Amino acid sequence: MSDTDTLPAAAASAPAAAHGNAKPQKEKKEDNFFVFLIKLIVVVVLFRTFVFTSFVIPSGSMMPRLLVGDYLFAAKWPYGYSQASMPFDIKLWNGRIPGGVPKQGDVIIFRHPVDRADYVKRVIGLPGDQVQMVGGVLQINGQAVPKKRVADFKLPIAPTQGCKDVRFTQRQPDGSFVCAYPQFLETLPNGKTYNVLDYGLYPQDTTEPVTVPEGRLFVMGDNRDDSLDSRFPPVAKEGVGLVPIDNVAGRASFMFFSTDGSAEWLKPWTWFTAARWSRIGKGF
Repeated sequence: MSDTDTLPAAAASAPAAAHGNAKPQKEKKEDNFFVFLIKLIVVVVLFRTFVFTSFVIPSGSMMPRLLVGDYLFAAKWPYGYSQASMPFDIKLWNGRIPGGVPKQGDVIIFRHPVDRADYVKRVIGLPGDQVQMVGGVLQINGQAVPKKRVADFKLPIAPTQGCKDVRFTQRQPDGSFVCAYPQFLETLPNGKTYNVLDYGLYPQDTTEPVTVPEGRLFVMGDNRDDSLDSRFPPVAKEGVGLVPIDNVAGRASFMFFSTDGSAEWLKPWTWFTAARWSRIGKGF
């Protein structure tokens, strides 16, 4: 047989070989993607379990520090880990590992004692502390917490929502309107300072003294007259009572995004104009 007789056979076998390798290569790519997806899921679960969890602010109870539409990361490790730290609130053990207690003034994310919903408040009283409100003034262990008047907190009026009360509506030089809320600087016994809002005297501004028991925390919202906190008994979607330390999921760390709510899905440019860029990256 001549060389010319063998050429067609060789040429015919080449495409067959190439075709035979196509399926394994495709399966290999699919396997690699599947492995990558599994690794990604594991990394995300570990990150959300042991490092940070995200939280979006749904109400104005923590104004002026936190606004509706703020997105923040809460650090998991400062107080140890408990059921509240686990994804989907899965209970794997009792208590905290290792044990840890927040500091006065920390802003924490915790599970509601009744319905296990996520809440954000500021720690005011630790185990053993006596907490009371007297005429709108916070008292800890019988001593009034210094409360200094500062400039009003001015919040642009949202198109679908007005001010807490019409008396707080204020017109700006450019013709726009804002909510101008009375603002005060508080200083806790450990030196921690933060601003609070006070609209005037309300029933929750005067309370009976409460001694915080072991394993519990007394928490309050910075928006003192618009916060259902430890001044109210624990009821689903309402007050939280004295919060078990084991219910704490993490400590507020920093904001990774903030929006004023004016964005529209069908208008992509509003995704950028609605962002409150100056708030992004702010820590606690």
